[in-house]
Amino acid sequence: MAGTNKEKADIGLIGLAVMGQNLILNMNDHNFTVACFNRTVSKVDHFLNNEAKGTKIIGAHSMEELVQLLKKPRRVMLLVQAGQAVDDFIQKLTSLLEKGDIIIDGGNSLYKDSIRRAEELESKGFLYIGTGVSGGEDGARYGPSLMPGGSEKAWEHVKPIFQTIAAKADGQPCCDWVGPSGSGHFVKMVHNGIEYGDMQLICEIYHIMRDVLKMSNDEIAGTFEEWNKGTLDSFLIQITAEILRYKENGKHVLDLIRDSAGQKGTGKWTGIAALEYGVPVTLIGESVFARCLSSLLDERQRASSQLKGPRVQDFDGDRKEFIEYLGQALYASKIISYAQGFMLMREAAKQHSWKLNYGSIALMWRGGCIIRSVFLGNIKAAYDKNESLENLLLDNFFMDAINKCQHGWRKVIATASVYGVPIPCLSTALAFYDGYRSKRLPANLVQAQRDYFGAHTYELLEKPGDWVHTNWTGHGGNVTASTYQH
Repeated sequence: MAGTNKEKADIGLIGLAVMGQNLILNMNDHNFTVACFNRTVSKVDHFLNNEAKGTKIIGAHSMEELVQLLKKPRRVMLLVQAGQAVDDFIQKLTSLLEKGDIIIDGGNSLYKDSIRRAEELESKGFLYIGTGVSGGEDGARYGPSLMPGGSEKAWEHVKPIFQTIAAKADGQPCCDWVGPSGSGHFVKMVHNGIEYGDMQLICEIYHIMRDVLKMSNDEIAGTFEEWNKGTLDSFLIQITAEILRYKENGKHVLDLIRDSAGQKGTGKWTGIAALEYGVPVTLIGESVFARCLSSLLDERQRASSQLKGPRVQDFDGDRKEFIEYLGQALYASKIISYAQGFMLMREAAKQHSWKLNYGSIALMWRGGCIIRSVFLGNIKAAYDKNESLENLLLDNFFMDAINKCQHGWRKVIATASVYGVPIPCLSTALAFYDGYRSKRLPANLVQAQRDYFGAHTYELLEKPGDWVHTNWTGHGGNVTASTYQH
């Protein structure tokens, strides 16, 4: 019976969708007593009578009852839809909780909302944690990656639970304190953006294999399985191979799926943040736009019969060598994507005065989450070696890796272009790399153009910091426009 074990629960959890149920079961497996509540109260009884049957999980039929069941300081975790629902539950909880109690938002909330909520709750004497939770259904059930940030005083009260239920990598929990309010959800947002990029890169390689090399699904799966034994070992490569092989009624299910991709918004948020902070996170941006383009399915189908592409013959190169090049292109582009993601986190940390531990973040992503891979161990090693590393590309390991992949990477992009296969993420990764390594870019011409038509001024090479204006037309004035950087 609900309510018979007063003040016995270690934590309360609101929201019994897939992630909520599985996190509760995970906590129960590790001997934490969990009280649960759902706005549709019938779900509480259904959960207790089915998935949670035989456990010590306690059900509550009201938020008042849930709060009464919790040990002090009370810990209440929300796993509800991001946005207004979170604010509604927080408003209700603040009328029931006491000062010093902790509210944890485990949904995919926008980091700016987390900053606002932390300020509001702390001003009333409550503690707030906004935590990223990654790993999907399996991760939540058996060990997710957790990225908590917010009121630091709250960390000691949730640390034993979070680090116990989190995935483990090299014996260490894939969970650590990220930093002040907003930082946990910001790191999760970047994680999701990188996830968008990883998925699109894999899709572009699949597209080349399917349409240029004319490989079967099983042949492509075999290649991914081989790659998963080496440097590309990752969750997404593994499941891609499984998807490619999967059949129902003798048919590959993959071939029956509409090529129109959905999205929930976290990749878009990453792109928006990149624009706001002036960081060239081009690969994640292209991955979002690739999904947008895919959603124009009917329009694309009409265009396909009218717009001409290149006339090409069957691939006549060395197939084995080219497949090796494809692996190199994927690996090099993946390095670029993560480098850009860490660039964005560094800039946000600077803007918000967050002291982020980038090696620790890499470890949090090393297991449990969707982008988990062997590769993240190399990122952690890079930041362990030099915590003030300016850019991942400047670490010797990644510098050497890109150099070894560079020839194959360029061959793949050139070949895809010749065959008319769109590769927005592979190509933007190389464009970024070539831009980042350029001692001089043509931005001097951009500055001259801006000054010509808008008197925006420019700096001279020998006098950086001194802004000057040229009267290019001979009839312009001396008034100049204000300067805007980034």
